[in-house]
Amino acid sequence: MGHRFKMEIPKIPGRLESANFQDVYYEEDPFLSNCIIENARLDHEKIDQLVLSKVLFKNISFTGASLQRIDMTDVVFENCDLSNAIFTEGIIHRATFNECKLMGVNFSGANLGNVKFKECQANMSDFVEARLKQVEFSQTTLQNANYSDCELLKVNFDQCDLNEIEFTQTNLKGIDISTCIFTRINVAVENLYGCEVSPEQAIGFASLLGLKVKE
Repeated sequence: MGHRFKMEIPKIPGRLESANFQDVYYEEDPFLSNCIIENARLDHEKIDQLVLSKVLFKNISFTGASLQRIDMTDVVFENCDLSNAIFTEGIIHRATFNECKLMGVNFSGANLGNVKFKECQANMSDFVEARLKQVEFSQTTLQNANYSDCELLKVNFDQCDLNEIEFTQTNLKGIDISTCIFTRINVAVENLYGCEVSPEQAIGFASLLGLKVKE
């Protein structure tokens, strides 16, 4: 099932200049635009308030990088490893993550709009107190991910693995998880109101209400 809302996709020019990520160190304000960066290891880089506009990252390793308060618009990550990277309090608009490793990535307090995660591994990712509007997770593993105190508006989970995901104090009204798989998710009964689930999932949730479903 695809998303049922209109998403804006990243506006990337057809021709991009090759760039070196370290170029930002020569700028008074760290800024990269209209470029492609590929086949590089940028593990544990630490840059605060980096601004990205119309940038394509291909085959980049950002493991453990600290990019707090990042501001990115029209950015695509393809086959990148962002495991344990920190994007706390960032602003992320019109971005796509394709076939990326996002294990333990931290988006706490971030604002995401028109963002798509496709075929990503995002187990143990952290979205605590983040705001997600028009965001799609497609064929993405989100085991043990933390979405506590999140604001979810027009968010779609399509064919994702949500086992042991944490939705504490997060309202799932209007959120469709019917195509997803999980044995258990952590959510309060009152926050399930209006969530769209499959018949099989509904039987599982019945236990939260203290119901015993007879065959």
